[in-house]
Amino acid sequence: MAAVNLWIVLLPPVLGGVIGYFTNDIAIKMLFRPYEAKYVFGKKIPFTPGLIPSNQARLAKKVSDVIMRSLLTPEELQRLARRLLKTERVESAINWLLRLALEQMQGSSQNKTAKILGNVLQDLVGQSLPRLLRVWSRQDDFLEAQINQIFDRVLLDFQLADEQAAQVSDWMVNGLLPPDRVRLLLIDFLTDYNIQVIDETLRSKTSGTYWVVANIFGVRNALTRLRAVCENEPDKSNARLAELIAGLGVKVRLQRWLVQFSLQELPVATVRKLRSTLRQTIKTYLKENGGSLLESVSESINWEKLAAQLLSRLQASPVMSESLETVSYELAVILERYLERDLESIVMQAIPILNIDQVIIDRVNGTSPKELEGAINTIVRSELQAIVNLGGILGFVIGSLQAVLLLLQG
Repeated sequence: MAAVNLWIVLLPPVLGGVIGYFTNDIAIKMLFRPYEAKYVFGKKIPFTPGLIPSNQARLAKKVSDVIMRSLLTPEELQRLARRLLKTERVESAINWLLRLALEQMQGSSQNKTAKILGNVLQDLVGQSLPRLLRVWSRQDDFLEAQINQIFDRVLLDFQLADEQAAQVSDWMVNGLLPPDRVRLLLIDFLTDYNIQVIDETLRSKTSGTYWVVANIFGVRNALTRLRAVCENEPDKSNARLAELIAGLGVKVRLQRWLVQFSLQELPVATVRKLRSTLRQTIKTYLKENGGSLLESVSESINWEKLAAQLLSRLQASPVMSESLETVSYELAVILERYLERDLESIVMQAIPILNIDQVIIDRVNGTSPKELEGAINTIVRSELQAIVNLGGILGFVIGSLQAVLLLLQG
């Protein structure tokens, strides 16, 4: 009898604890397991697959809705963007990109970069600039300020050095006006009409000794004879002219004049007229011939070789590396100002493009039930175990109460 009473007291709490413990454990496992549906004689067994695998699509939608509604709101995304796009971070990113581009230019892709840059330069100089030049040259103030500035700062104060003046005078005497060309100019000038005008002018306008020479001896015969000698004896005439040029020191006198010459010595009105004429001449030339000039220059240049040389200079230039910091900072500041003004609009446009809610749904749907179970267990393992333990404790308590009631009834 005592043994029976002992079983009545011990059995309910033990059974209650075991049932409560394993019932909760089975219920928790049924959230995830079985991972797939089970069939018997072609019919699906109830509660297969588990609760979460069978409702994974709805779970993914709910998770996405909760995250987008409560966590990743537009305001929160703007705050995240502001923290991410701090000036220091953006500056570092831009600096890294610029240095990476510079390294790429120095690597195996340099030839390709040089070819691309060469094509760009060729298109710019050979096609784009001529078209722009034709449009700009129609403007009344085209190059006015630039030419005036060059004239005032360069040409107005420009003076030839002794060596430069010597070279110019030598070119003028020997290249521009050699004796043979002076002889031909004399022949062209000493026409019958010009000789008559000179003779009559000297007769009527001169006085004293010059009047006596002009009226008694006359200059008509002398000038006619000079023209005849230049025409009939070219070699002899050229020799006499060369001796005359050397004897008069034309080259030295011309050199001295060139050294002393400056536009500032001219009257102000003359300088202004000269500047206006120079500007109009350049403008007219560029309007009529500037496009074809640039096109011919573009065709004569090896742009790919020039681009390669420019890239090499840029790569070796310390200024290039030193300027990357400044360029990065300036670009970061510009981007920051732009974001301060338009960040809200950018975020609202980016949300549909990023399609974050669909990404969350796809990620949840793409995760296997086993991985979901492992992830959840990793996060709330102790809480789930506490629920299992609580089921055992509650079962034990209820069984104990039942044993007490049985004893009281006995």
